[in-house]
Amino acid sequence: MQITLTNTGKRFNREWIFRHVDLVFHPAKAYAITGPNGSGKSTLLQVIAGATLHNEGQVSYLPQANGTTKNNDIEPYRYLAMAAPYLELIEEMTAKEMLEFHSQFKTLTLSNEEILEIVGLTKATDKQLRNFSSGMKQRLKLAQAFFSDTPVLLLDEPTTNLDADGIALYHSLIDNYSKNKMVIVSSNDPQEYDFCTEVIGIGKYKSV
Repeated sequence: MQITLTNTGKRFNREWIFRHVDLVFHPAKAYAITGPNGSGKSTLLQVIAGATLHNEGQVSYLPQANGTTKNNDIEPYRYLAMAAPYLELIEEMTAKEMLEFHSQFKTLTLSNEEILEIVGLTKATDKQLRNFSSGMKQRLKLAQAFFSDTPVLLLDEPTTNLDADGIALYHSLIDNYSKNKMVIVSSNDPQEYDFCTEVIGIGKYKSV
C-alpha cells in the first residue's frame, strides 16, 4: 500500500488545521507525525485513514506501489488498522467477543486466545469491557490493530493509559508484529515513535 497526500488541507468551520500537505507514505516504512497538543496530528491521521474528509487537495491509495489500481476502485479501511484513544469499544462485550466482532471486518493473524495471551489479557477473556481499566482497554485496542491482517498500521498516542509494563508491551508489539507494515504514529512522546525512520512535524503545514 502507498498513500499519497497532494496539496491536502483540512479545516473546521473557517479555521484551517493544516494546508498544502504533500506527503508520500511508502510500504513497510515507519513514520511519525509530531507536534504539540491540539496541533492537528490526530486530524491528519484521521484524514490519512479516510475517517475524516479533507477540504482541499487529494488523498490517494495504491494497494501496490507499482500497481495500476485507481483510488476510486478501493476502500481504504480494508487495508488499514488503527488504535486511538477516541475509538470506542463495545462495553457490553467481553474481550473475546470484541475480538470475534472485530474479526468480521478484519482478518486476525492469530487466534483470539494467542492474542489475549500476548497482550496480557488472558485472565480477562470473559470479562465485560465495562469492567476493564483504561489500561486494559488500551491493550485490547492495540491488540485489534497489531493483529489485523492489513498492510497499514495507524497509531494515535498508542501508550495512552499504559503503565510501564504496558509501554514495554507496546515496544514488543512494534518489534515483533509490525514488520513489513507501513506504520504511522501520531504522537508528541518520543518513546512512542523512536523506531520511526521519518518524522513529520505538523507545524510545517499550519495555515498562516
